[in-house]
Amino acid sequence: MLASFFATFLIGLREGLEAALVVGILVAYLTRVGRRDALPKLWTGVGLAVALALGVGAVFTFGAYMLTFEAQELLGGGMSLLAVAMVTWMIFWMQKAGRSLKAGLEGGVDRALRGGVWALVAIGFVSVAREGVETTLFLWAMVQSFQDRSEALLGAVVGLGIAVVLGWLIARGMLRLNLGRFFTWSGGFLVVVAAGVLAYAIHDLQEAGALPGPFGGAAPLDPVTGGVATGWAGFPFGWAFDVSAQIAPSGPLAALLQATVGFMPAMTWLQVIAWVLYVAIVVPLFVRGVRANRRPRPAVPIDDAVASASEDASTPPSAAVSPAVSPHASGSVAPPNPAAPADARPSGVTAAP
Repeated sequence: MLASFFATFLIGLREGLEAALVVGILVAYLTRVGRRDALPKLWTGVGLAVALALGVGAVFTFGAYMLTFEAQELLGGGMSLLAVAMVTWMIFWMQKAGRSLKAGLEGGVDRALRGGVWALVAIGFVSVAREGVETTLFLWAMVQSFQDRSEALLGAVVGLGIAVVLGWLIARGMLRLNLGRFFTWSGGFLVVVAAGVLAYAIHDLQEAGALPGPFGGAAPLDPVTGGVATGWAGFPFGWAFDVSAQIAPSGPLAALLQATVGFMPAMTWLQVIAWVLYVAIVVPLFVRGVRANRRPRPAVPIDDAVASASEDASTPPSAAVSPAVSPHASGSVAPPNPAAPADARPSGVTAAP
């Protein structure tokens, strides 16, 4: 379905673009400091990280075929929980560290250049492996939840491919993209998608018997039909709702809703509770982080700057700070003292005429 393709495409695009930008920063810095000879070592680390991500996906995909149904559901649910935790952490980490990411990476490269060959390989590996493994787990969990897995996988591959191209164009200066706005909107979408993956993880764990639900003996029964109770009668281990008669589980509407908001035509109470709690906790924190990033950083008052300069100077404050700046003027500048030498005024502060 188009919905499953779009969901995994956007995730692959966002996560792949993060990794591509990290690699672009590293390559650009090595080029700028005249160490293009170190690029093969960096690319070796990046290649090892990509191989690790592909290996993790292959192990989970092909290894699950040798497990029993309960073990497959337990594995799927556990990996989905891990993917949700990693994606949630990465969203908030990007909000806090996004502004200093470039400086941190360049500092790591400087240390790696002094540490030898393997240090540079390691920084290339670590910088990409985190994104790669997180993306693999999240996409694997999402693909397992869709009916048309081949189309969902294709969407992820296309998204990753476009991310690589965009990252290269941005690094070359051939494309300008408002990355802050892109990561803000895609981060909000990922929060909702992660809530859906969490709900599907609960469903898998209930089917595996790791959590009580409508598939086990703890399910409340409807006294009339003898089946598992639905609605308030099914709380807390039965079905919260079942609209399969109105929305076909294999239809396009169900696929669209599941890919965007994690909705399934039939959901258990534990799934609904998990989805609501996740959204109620994570969305306000995400919005607060977005607002904090948009808030301008407070400028250092001139009085504080002068006081700091006075304390750091080797001469006494009375000699280092001219009466040209009044310490109680709340940022105002007083007329200069003609008796004070010109070099006694603090650096960076210009007196008014």
